[in-house]
Amino acid sequence: MDPRYPIGDFKLPVGVTPERRAQAIDEIASAPAKLRAAVNGLNDAQLDTRYREGGWTVRQVVHHVPDSHMNAYIRLRMALTEDKPTIKPYDESRWADLADAKLPIEVSQTLLDCIHARWDVVWRAMKPQDFARPLIHPERGERNVDWLLFVYEWHGKHHAAHITELRKQKGW
Repeated sequence: MDPRYPIGDFKLPVGVTPERRAQAIDEIASAPAKLRAAVNGLNDAQLDTRYREGGWTVRQVVHHVPDSHMNAYIRLRMALTEDKPTIKPYDESRWADLADAKLPIEVSQTLLDCIHARWDVVWRAMKPQDFARPLIHPERGERNVDWLLFVYEWHGKHHAAHITELRKQKGW
């Protein structure tokens, strides 16, 4: 297993159905609780352990998830309210080195809860045609809202697995 991708690399599902979208939305809704469960009981030394050689610390991962999901939430809102918006990428590694990435993880866990509370309402209110709305990613080209949905279904599981796999390796 590649420790960078403990659940495998992202792959867009083929033949997306309304049921498959609902499953992805449910997974996104459960991401904050799954991340909390992944870090439950870890002490500061464990939180400051890198999940892999050259990777982020568990603390940085926990702070990264709401950073990323906050950006995705804004990207979704743009895609639903603008015609083919160009979304802004950001340097995740530099964000992970900012001072707030050293805060207690509860700060970011609460932020993630709040982002997901709003994000979930938007996802569930969407009409089937909304998932085809286009957006432009400057590095990946034209995508649509379905892509955004499935990337973030994967993203929450991906980072929770970084932590749970580290816990297994360390016997925590």
